[in-house]
Amino acid sequence: MEENEEDLNLPADDENQSENEQGLNENQDPISEGDSDDITAEDPAIEEEEDIALTKVTGMYKDWFLDYASYVILERAVPAIEDGFKPVQRRIMHALKELDDGRYNKVANVVGHTMQYHPHGDASIADAMVQMGQKDLLIDTQGNWGNILTGDRAAASRYIEARLSKFALDVVFSPKITEWQQSYDGRKKEPVNLPVMFPLLLAQGAEGIAVGLSTKVLPHNFIELIDASIKHLKGQRFKLFPDFPTAGIIDVDNYNDGLRGGKIRVRARISTLNKNTLVISEIPYGTNTSSLIESILKANEKGKIKIKKIEDNTAAEVEILVHLPSGISPDKTIDALYAFTACESSISPLGCIIEDNKPLFIGVTEMLKRSTDATVELLRQELEIQLSELEAQWHAASLERIFIENRIYRDIEEEETWEGVIAAIDKGLAPHTKHLRRAVTEEDILRLTEIKIKKISKFDLAKAQEYLDNLEEKIAEVKHHLANLVDWAITYFTRLKKTYGEGRERKSEIRVFDDIEATKVAIRNTKLYVNREEGFVGTALKRDEYVTDCSDIDDIIVFTKDGKMQVSKVDAKIFVGKNIIHVAVFKKKDKRTIYNLVYKDGKGGASYIKRFNVTSITRDKPYDLTAGSPNSSILYFSANPNGEAEVVTVNLRQAGSIKKLKWDIDFADVRIKGRTSKGNIVTKYTVKRIELKEKGVSTLKPRKIWFDDVVRRLNVDGRGELIGEFKGEDLLLIITQKGIAKTILPVVTTHFDDDMIVLEKWNPNKPISAIYWEGEKERFYVKRFLIESGNREDLFISEHPKSYLELVSTDWRPMIELEFPKPRGKDPKESQKVDIEDFIAIKGIKALGNQLTSEKVKNINALEALPYEEAPVEEANDMEVVDEENLSEIKPATTKTSDSKNEGPETNSDTEDSGEGQITLF
Repeated sequence: MEENEEDLNLPADDENQSENEQGLNENQDPISEGDSDDITAEDPAIEEEEDIALTKVTGMYKDWFLDYASYVILERAVPAIEDGFKPVQRRIMHALKELDDGRYNKVANVVGHTMQYHPHGDASIADAMVQMGQKDLLIDTQGNWGNILTGDRAAASRYIEARLSKFALDVVFSPKITEWQQSYDGRKKEPVNLPVMFPLLLAQGAEGIAVGLSTKVLPHNFIELIDASIKHLKGQRFKLFPDFPTAGIIDVDNYNDGLRGGKIRVRARISTLNKNTLVISEIPYGTNTSSLIESILKANEKGKIKIKKIEDNTAAEVEILVHLPSGISPDKTIDALYAFTACESSISPLGCIIEDNKPLFIGVTEMLKRSTDATVELLRQELEIQLSELEAQWHAASLERIFIENRIYRDIEEEETWEGVIAAIDKGLAPHTKHLRRAVTEEDILRLTEIKIKKISKFDLAKAQEYLDNLEEKIAEVKHHLANLVDWAITYFTRLKKTYGEGRERKSEIRVFDDIEATKVAIRNTKLYVNREEGFVGTALKRDEYVTDCSDIDDIIVFTKDGKMQVSKVDAKIFVGKNIIHVAVFKKKDKRTIYNLVYKDGKGGASYIKRFNVTSITRDKPYDLTAGSPNSSILYFSANPNGEAEVVTVNLRQAGSIKKLKWDIDFADVRIKGRTSKGNIVTKYTVKRIELKEKGVSTLKPRKIWFDDVVRRLNVDGRGELIGEFKGEDLLLIITQKGIAKTILPVVTTHFDDDMIVLEKWNPNKPISAIYWEGEKERFYVKRFLIESGNREDLFISEHPKSYLELVSTDWRPMIELEFPKPRGKDPKESQKVDIEDFIAIKGIKALGNQLTSEKVKNINALEALPYEEAPVEEANDMEVVDEENLSEIKPATTKTSDSKNEGPETNSDTEDSGEGQITLF
């Protein structure tokens, strides 16, 4: 940098010259050889005009910038580890303490008082004070202090009031152990650091941008910080994770202890109110309802999501209602909100603090350890001061007792000089001071001379001894605390938790997030067209053949007649190769879409058959699906989203002595391999045409589905608990604590409520048994019912507001035990076992049920179910399993699957919705 700067030749008068020379002599090192910035005798300007003085300003720029950077880092942007405050925050707290009289003070008054210590404008002080007040820890606020949920600003400082909270008065201030310094103008004294005996920096968090560095310490939970401090004092390990005042859900897997390079993901809490309404009840940290709604509206305008309208009912709690158009999946929209709006964001922490006037990068674990150790040291200082004061009181009280009890005051009656009085008292005390803990000083004697006659006349020896005994007990107690300082610190933190911890439980739920692929949840906001002959695909070819709806972030897969395949990003118009035979939206890692292919190898070569899937590719790279011979071409092609294997008829041209010109091939006999495989030979002769004879059924096995309770999502990767093996028509049964039973398709994007109590594969013939409290009749009722059809949701308890579900079972023959309360003066009634199957028959889901008992019940316990053998069900040959990404768009078969191999389940006539394969014949 210095090499590129030009020397500035500045003529200076004698006064400026002398000042520059003086500054150089005081602030700079002597000129040495080899310094490129030094002025030498060879400088042409000096040779021409020896009287002109030259001043090199490069060094000044360097020093001034470093001074400015240091000032911003130390005095404005970065908090100190000793007390967790930035300078402006520390000065605000000091000003509040000076003004504290138990009553509220106008914030404008506090700001003006703070300006005695903080050499900046009132606006910066007021903003810092509002931010501290909104954290609801150190400042007790009154008036409109803004809203962190909605982003509303606080009222003007002349309208709002503040005072120190009880917590701040307890843990922040202790003048006797505070180090003081002069304020910037020398008129006042201010604390160097406040003696904060709590990990305040981690509780409040801190964010600041300085010159050359920044800091971002995230807020943590009050109770968890205290628990971690106690664990540290006990020598135990601990972990700390952020907790935000806006609540929300957080994934802390990559938190990295708050160090540089770490990251946490934060999400809004979104639930389904009904099939057309979503509720956002908690928002991510760093956002507010206004910015969140704005991001949702922008995503809607861009076509990423589809919403009908948004209602913001936020007051004390967040409530944003997102209304959806009919036919839009709520679960898919929730994922889309996370993928395309501010409902999910990432926060990168950066643990930078000031220690010994230097910036230091450390993690939150080390911050807490240092803060806790500092608290122990402050407690030690307080105890030592307290011990010193108690011993001084004991010494003074002991001397008073000796002085009065032994009537030493009479020895001074005959003394005529002040020196004689002092000497007489000293002589009178001498025989009685052996038990004292320090020598008697002249100051002690002077204090004795100030005792009033009234006090001497009313002196009570018993009370004096009691007072001394009480002081000795306190001294012993303080010494015990000093000897067991760690235990005393643990007691201190425990008291803080008990006194101030109520209502400060964790707000943000820690959960591992599932990764959401944007292409899977994006609303299809555009249409894809194809010009097969010329080889173009895109969204702008509106005069050509329509293919399907898609989103503008999708990939498309294209197959051409010459056996080439290519995957490209959706665009207005793309050339992919002439004679297109198949184009569709490409699904990454899709192992269930199987392509059936027959191709001719070269101009006169043999024909081959193959089955393959496409799970990963390089975008815009052509792939050859044939053996690679020139002039190869595709004779038959089909795309099958569920691995269907059709039967085709091969017709040969009449040539020579060929005996068999026609035969059938079942693709089910061909193994599924990779796209690079050559395939199995069909014939060496020329193929005239290949015709579809029978539509196929899926050759894939039923899909195993697991439920991962950590992320509360379904998956096919073996994570969590196995729910079962699902075919295309199989559904999930979900029962919630609210008394709702519903059956849904096992879509991996489904969101599950926290009050879900049953999740299993639905057996339509298996009854559900429920015991619930009927609010109107104030009795327990029992009922058994079947869910009559799939894809529905029903409330199976009464709608009375006091009704609640007590117990639910999906066993075939459940057993329960009733425990009754003990009546007064009587023997307790024996518990009663109930066989639910015998107690009540299967009725409709809306039936009230039978009263369980007319007596008061203490407990209802579920017992081991009675044995039951389910009748075997004949499995159909149809093994179709719909693709996990299309499950939400496919209706299950409503008729019984035929035993015939050639008959599949009923499907919708729409190819896209039914999951039928696309077939191309040549």
